[in-house]
Amino acid sequence: MIRKNPSGHLPIVHESAFVDPTAILCGKVIVEENVFIGPYAVIRADEVDEKGEMEPIVIKAGSNIQDGVVIHCKAGGGVTIGRATSIAHRSIVHGPCTVGDNVFIGFNSVLFNCTVGDGSVVRHNSVVEGCHVPPGFYIPSTTNVHSDADLANIQRVTGDATSFSESVVMANLSLVQGYNRIRNEF
Repeated sequence: MIRKNPSGHLPIVHESAFVDPTAILCGKVIVEENVFIGPYAVIRADEVDEKGEMEPIVIKAGSNIQDGVVIHCKAGGGVTIGRATSIAHRSIVHGPCTVGDNVFIGFNSVLFNCTVGDGSVVRHNSVVEGCHVPPGFYIPSTTNVHSDADLANIQRVTGDATSFSESVVMANLSLVQGYNRIRNEF
């Protein structure tokens, strides 16, 4: 479902993107080309700052927002999801937040008020808030990162993790093409 927010903003979705009919996109949301948005995802840009303004939620080209993901912003803050990035099932990305290009965010992870650099991997059930994760970091499953100082013990991304992240992006690009091909059969 595509709908306006109380400020009157309507999502802008590129014609090559696939948004599952059960997903909800509300407000100042921009979805670029070849993006996959899975079942029951909620992407909602509707809160304003003290001046009545808000930044958009931007999902860049070739990314995938999987089943049950929630993306939202507080007090007018924005969220940017970079190119060829995967946000896995039931994750929450709460802005202000920037996720770089070629990033993998694992199942049930929570990102809040943070930046995740290009090529990073945040594995399943992790929490990242209030910090800046540099490019190429690997945050293991169930890790909680609440400050830049917590990153001192975090390792760099391995070739296996990068390969896995790329395979998820490719699988979801295939889904975009497949679902768009059968779009009128729903």
